[in-house]
This record gives sequence, structure tokens and C-alpha cells, in this order.
Amino acid sequence: MLTQQQPNPLPTWLAIVRLLRWDKPAGRLILMIPALWAVFLAADRMPPVSLVGVIILGTLATSAAGCVVNDLWDRDIDPQVERTRTRPLASRALSVQIGIVVALIAMGCAGVLALYLNPFTFWLCVAAVPVIIFYPTAKRVFAVPQLVLSIAWGFAVLISWSAVTGSLERATWFLWGATVLWTLGFDTVYAMSDREDDQKIGINSSAIFFWGLCRGGCWSFLCGYGWATCGAGCRDAFRDRLLDSDRSCFHCLGLAIYPLASARYSQTPVWSDFQPKRLDWLCCTCWDDCRVDFLATDNEKNFNRGYGSRHWGISG
Repeated sequence: MLTQQQPNPLPTWLAIVRLLRWDKPAGRLILMIPALWAVFLAADRMPPVSLVGVIILGTLATSAAGCVVNDLWDRDIDPQVERTRTRPLASRALSVQIGIVVALIAMGCAGVLALYLNPFTFWLCVAAVPVIIFYPTAKRVFAVPQLVLSIAWGFAVLISWSAVTGSLERATWFLWGATVLWTLGFDTVYAMSDREDDQKIGINSSAIFFWGLCRGGCWSFLCGYGWATCGAGCRDAFRDRLLDSDRSCFHCLGLAIYPLASARYSQTPVWSDFQPKRLDWLCCTCWDDCRVDFLATDNEKNFNRGYGSRHWGISG
């Protein structure tokens, strides 16, 4: 068992930045991009700029709050795991009191932003709070805690979509399912580097639950993500947007499963094959197709829609 780290002489401000994970932007992007995808698609590519700003700031505040809450729950577990032992609360670079204050500030910022949204969306934000706060406890009582995290991340799609439409549609749930499956897939890969330490401590993870079936399980999750993204095309406006180009789904799927094809299930941490740059590429590829159409002229959009309908055998 790993010994507990001595307090790290980090400046307090830098320790808080690390506590919020603002030193690791990839983690912020993989939450922000599905939220932006939802808001642009729900608005048929023309959401209010102010709403986009609220979604961006809201995902930053919420993901920061979730990271701090997670570290508060796990402050006595993280020192026993190689990957997490240097986190500010685990290494005692920050006190629990500072952690609680930072979490409250982040949640307060997210709450103020939620007041900008319509009542239905506001209550969706409220419903997400217990999932965010109690997710870290899932690993103590539930065999696949990554599923709880995936559901928490799925709220980003529900909140963003309903912020535009005031309701949830069938396409929303397909996009929600894509986000849940993507999160479950990548976080299972992530958990594999902690599998031995988690077993010693006695906490659960999907990497332990699936064990020798992790490769097939992750492939299944990420292939399901690709098909759920295509399934969201049942909505007419979304269909025209999403199915115009082969790359929008299949490039995303290829980037998603690449780490699994090269992963080695040995003592080597699997997360090394799932680097932040590859996450950034995946997120930006998901975003690219929506962004290109947003900037396109009306003639280009009409041509793309006509091509998409012919190419996929879909009548307008």
C-alpha cells in the first residue's frame, strides 16, 4: 500500500487551479463539446450568443465543482492510488475547509448561470446536483460507478437542448445516449490504470467489473456512441445536419476507438494511449461538422442537405 504524501509546498492559488483541474483542459472540453453540440443542433445552428456563453461558463463551473466534490469524498482514498496521490487534497496541499469553500463557490457560479435559463431547464440543473455530489460514493456501493458519472455528464445534453426548446425530444435522448456511452467507454479505459490499486483498497470500477472483457466492453460502448449519434438524426433538422457527411460520425468513432486498438492490458497504464490531444481531436471533430455548416452560405447548406438525403436514401 502506498504511503501518504507529505504536504506539497505548492502556492495556494496553483493548488486551487489543480483542484479545479484547470491545468487539464481536455477534461473540460469533453464535457463542453456535447453541451455545445446540443445547443447548436436544438437551435438549428443559430442559438443566441448569450446562451452559448452561459453554456460554456456553466460547463466550466459545473465540471470544476464536480472535480472538487470528488476529491473531497476521496481525500483519504486518493493517497493510496498512484495516479491520484498528488492531488491537492490527497497530498494535503489544501485543507478540507478550502476545498469546501471552492466547491461552494463553483456551485454558486453554476447556480447563478442557471437562473438565466427557462424554468424547465433550471429544474434539470437542480436534478443534476445530487448526481454530481453523490457520484463519488457510487464506487463504494455500485459495481459500475462510471455509469453514474456518465449519467451526470449526460445532463449537459439535456440541459443545453432544453435551454433552446424548453422541452426534450426523441433526438435529445439519442444524443444523451451517445454522451453516456462515450463517457462510459473512455472512463472505463481511464479506470484501467487504477485497477490494481482500486482492488487493494476495495472500491469498485467498471474496469474491475468487466476485467478481461474490458476491450470488448469499451468497443461496444464506443460503437454504441456512434450509432446513437446517427440515431439522433431522426429529427428532421438534425438529420440534415448530421447525415450530410460520413465524417461526422465515423471519424468520431474512429478517433474514439483508436486507444482501444493500441491498448495493452499489462502493468503499463492504458491511459497513456488515451492522451489529452486525442480527446481534443475527438471533441473538435464532433464539433467541426456543426461549425462548418453554421458558417456556410445558404446555397452551400441546401446543396449539403440535398446530397445528404440522396446519399443516405432519405426523402426530405
